[in-house]
Amino acid sequence: MAYQAGGQRFEPRPVPESCEAQAYLRDYATLLEAVPFPSVVLDHRWDVVLANTAFASLFRGMSPHPTAMPGDNFLRFVLFHPDASTVLGEHESSWCLPMLAHFAAALERDGHDHGLQAIRRDIAQDPIMEAAYRQGLPHWIRAVGERAVVQDGAVRPLLHPDPRVGATECRLVDETPRTLQELGCTRLTLVLREVRRDRPRVPRVRRARRGANHLRVVPAPEA
Repeated sequence: MAYQAGGQRFEPRPVPESCEAQAYLRDYATLLEAVPFPSVVLDHRWDVVLANTAFASLFRGMSPHPTAMPGDNFLRFVLFHPDASTVLGEHESSWCLPMLAHFAAALERDGHDHGLQAIRRDIAQDPIMEAAYRQGLPHWIRAVGERAVVQDGAVRPLLHPDPRVGATECRLVDETPRTLQELGCTRLTLVLREVRRDRPRVPRVRRARRGANHLRVVPAPEA
């Protein structure tokens, strides 16, 4: 596993590449660790290849989940982990729908990929998530336009577990160098924005944990 609890160092997830590529990833992990903001390297399935301690700290309070830990697959975490909304502010509109839009684009490009197909099956098994994917997502994309599939520069709310940070925002910055692109990877950094202390702090509300992820972007099916 690339992600370990307790602030331990991340190790590169094995990828079927050359020894030179593995050496590059090991050195890149050292670079990533020097970044003060949460930063993560993802493959085309959103599997976490590398991440730094700041990323681990952001999600340190997540309860165990068999398939949706933030250090294993970030897309599955956003969509399926019952604790995701305790860190990802405005979880449905600011995180789930954009990630579903990116997933739909990836599935269109590489529909035969077994990992993407497995995520699609998991979406289909949740009636509310499936309705959001088939009905809510197209409506949302029409409403927001091309911004739906642009990740770099997006500003999204966060509820940081460190009380000194608390409710804030982050800007997603795509910092992918050419070598990572050639390995089929993307690097994203969540640049935390400084909280303005002259504004009233929004109290942090922890939602009740749920056994399944239910979005409110589409109405629940009638019994």
